[in-house]
Amino acid sequence: MAGDLASLKQDGKNVPGIAPAAKQMGNYVATVLKARLRGRPEPSFRYQDYGTLATIGRAAAVIEMGPLRLSGRPAWWIWLAAHVFFLIGFRNRVIVLIDWAWAYLTYERYARIIFGTSRK
Repeated sequence: MAGDLASLKQDGKNVPGIAPAAKQMGNYVATVLKARLRGRPEPSFRYQDYGTLATIGRAAAVIEMGPLRLSGRPAWWIWLAAHVFFLIGFRNRVIVLIDWAWAYLTYERYARIIFGTSRK
């Protein structure tokens, strides 16, 4: 198993079921597959905790990064910057910022629901 499907312990504690851990596991699987194809030894997996960011409300968030603990509006600005930074492409960043600004200013929330039947 890899990524979101994996459950494993490191140093006696569960690796958290969050996206950064899943991404690291997915990258690890790719590294292992390359090593096997080349007949090289497989490296061991080591999860790196780079911190946690979570939005908890309108202009409020929490951040835990090593010894740094922030909450409230400053944490929300950092959360926003981090999420925009990791988007791919300038156009995507601008569109997301515009969408988020509009939703923030107008209090509008959009549901992204897909209706339809599955094809077999």
